[in-house]
Amino acid sequence: MGDSSACSVGAKYSLNQLGNMCRVAKLCCHDLGITKKNMCIFEVDYLCNYKKIDDKEYYLVKWKGYPKSENTWEPRRNLRCAATLKQFHRDLEGELFRRSRRRPRVWPPRHLDAAILSFLEQKGEQRKALRRWEKELNLARAHKGSIAVENEVDLFWPPEDFTYINEYRVTEGITLDQVTTGCRCKNCLESPVNGCCPGTNLNRFAYNIQGQVRLEAGQPIYECNSHCLCDMQCANRVVQRGTYYNLCIFRTDNGRGWGVRTQEKIRCHTFVMEYVGEIITSEEAERRGRVYDRQGITYLFDLDYVEDVYTVDAAHFGNISHFINHSCCPNLQVYNVFVDNLDQRLPRIAFFATRTIRAGEELTFDYNMQGSPKKRVRIACKCGAEFCRKYLF
Repeated sequence: MGDSSACSVGAKYSLNQLGNMCRVAKLCCHDLGITKKNMCIFEVDYLCNYKKIDDKEYYLVKWKGYPKSENTWEPRRNLRCAATLKQFHRDLEGELFRRSRRRPRVWPPRHLDAAILSFLEQKGEQRKALRRWEKELNLARAHKGSIAVENEVDLFWPPEDFTYINEYRVTEGITLDQVTTGCRCKNCLESPVNGCCPGTNLNRFAYNIQGQVRLEAGQPIYECNSHCLCDMQCANRVVQRGTYYNLCIFRTDNGRGWGVRTQEKIRCHTFVMEYVGEIITSEEAERRGRVYDRQGITYLFDLDYVEDVYTVDAAHFGNISHFINHSCCPNLQVYNVFVDNLDQRLPRIAFFATRTIRAGEELTFDYNMQGSPKKRVRIACKCGAEFCRKYLF
């Protein structure tokens, strides 16, 4: 008989399904967390219908872990999901208003027509997919700031064929030349030896003690690297520590697709995020660009700090910056940053706040920002800024 250690068999049931089977059979299971206290508690997946009979409200429940054929009507008193109930009525009211542009005479309506029921079911399935995607994004991120996902505009699901990455993905034939030396400073900001890493590259120190950038746009930033004696709390390690702010990917309501907004206040001149993706040659970017132009999308970011040799493509591999929209009056500025790779043809692209950004405000940058890396775009502009350029070429 061969070695069975390399053999694996897929489970017939998920843990959630096993838990539900225990509840139905009224069996306690320590490993699945099924106890006498929660044995009769089933989790609501979403609500997909509503009716009112003799002033009593009933909801058709899609139970988590069960097929739709097991949906049941439940009186409101049986449901302990206040947030789900609130969301259901918000979706219902919003769709009814969208269809009639006025509130129904009887509210809530006693019965719902087939079109509304179809919408509510699609919305429930969509919210499941968005929650699942949100969880995947947060498991994949390597930075402190969390990622939320919202779509209160349409029935679009998460994008297909997109993988979340935290740093450049180098394609075949491209090599990053790693640095071999680092600084020997005891305090890189207050007592830099030979000017620390910026000084040895004939540049100024980029940050103040609060980590705010103090260089003009277009000037390069040289951070300390893996060969330096300082630790990750060094004042000259900002971009490499990653995103600290909690952000939200949301669906815009003016035809610009997905966007990104901050869930907390962002200080002026602080680092927000990097733009990452696949590093490809300019020749490959031209080929992909023709395809993207036909699709009406743009994720190509030229690294033309000294030469137009390489491009970052975030169409299929990227981070939250993949979803940032253009504005002719942006609140983010692009900087070229160098850490472990000093090849000036391959800078890291970092976004810093141009001003204080309020919680809930959308994050934007200028795709054709002068003096900085820029996106390849051949599209009409929909930013809505007062001095919008109308077209991006």
